[in-house]
Amino acid sequence: MRGKVIRDVLVKTGNVVTAMTAGLIIGGLIMQAYGYDALHAYYSLLRHALGNPLTDAYPLTSTLSLATPLIFTGLAFAVSVRSGLFNIGVENAVYLGALGMVLASGLLRADTPLVLIIGSLMGLGLSVLFAFVAASLKVFRGVHEVITTIMLNWIAYWLVDYVRVNVFPDPRDPSKTIAVPPSARIPLLIRGTELSASFVIAILASLTTYFILWYTVFGYELRATGINLMAARYAGMKTSRLTIYSFLFSAVLGGLAGVCEITGRPPHYSITTGISNLMGLGFDGIAVSLIGLNHPIAVIPASILIGALNTGVRGMQIEARVPFELVRLVQGVIVVSLALPGLLSTLQKYLGIRRGRREVVVS
Repeated sequence: MRGKVIRDVLVKTGNVVTAMTAGLIIGGLIMQAYGYDALHAYYSLLRHALGNPLTDAYPLTSTLSLATPLIFTGLAFAVSVRSGLFNIGVENAVYLGALGMVLASGLLRADTPLVLIIGSLMGLGLSVLFAFVAASLKVFRGVHEVITTIMLNWIAYWLVDYVRVNVFPDPRDPSKTIAVPPSARIPLLIRGTELSASFVIAILASLTTYFILWYTVFGYELRATGINLMAARYAGMKTSRLTIYSFLFSAVLGGLAGVCEITGRPPHYSITTGISNLMGLGFDGIAVSLIGLNHPIAVIPASILIGALNTGVRGMQIEARVPFELVRLVQGVIVVSLALPGLLSTLQKYLGIRRGRREVVVS
């Protein structure tokens, strides 16, 4: 049994390495075709993403800082996939988690750690509320989660943007909300960088999620529901309730991403114009989860890898003089290549589940 597990891990690791190599080669060929030095571009990417931690910690800490919210959102999507759901509502959970912190800061108007506690509860509560709407429509009305979560994403976006513009704008800079008070901010791990203790919280969330999914009855039932809904139902599992719990579990993880992003990343500590500092984190979590093959532990290196790409692209522009549009194209090719093994595995599992449902119904 242990040998089979080791073989599976080696095979999956090999698939990811192969996919990454293919993505780098394709991206390099694209840059060479447009007359840019691919090796110099990739060296610049690596140097700006990692640097030399012994002499300058900023590049590596920037990578880890950008990876932190992706760990949360990657976990949120992974939990959904393991439960047999394609929940893309993590994006609205991020918005609402951050909104809770702004509401608490605006309502309390005090520089106290109590803002962090109340704001976190408010943010997670709003995230769970929106997730419960999608879960209820899924369970009681049969509405597909992709449809409801897309709609709820936009509702959350405009709700947060309305609060940013009309309720709690910063009097000195109306383009953003009021800032979280200093005593309610998550402390930095290294001064002069953007890396805060949020990264540690994200690692703990990953380990906790892994423990719940693999070492508790609740986690076993969630995964069983995702593997075969009908079989889980015939085994006496309350699949409707488990589906709702999966939505709520994902919402809490996504909400934590929003809370930690607004309380643990300098310099703004607020929601900026057009929610620009939050937009896309939930969708990036889908790519992270697929790269990590929807495994809570593998989400960590996958997030760091995407964080390194997001940090390193600046070096490609500044040093290698690669245009922004081409940099984004190459970055997209690499990410798609990395996500492809996980995507194929997820689709295969999903199609197998659908086929299994039809066979059970027919018989």
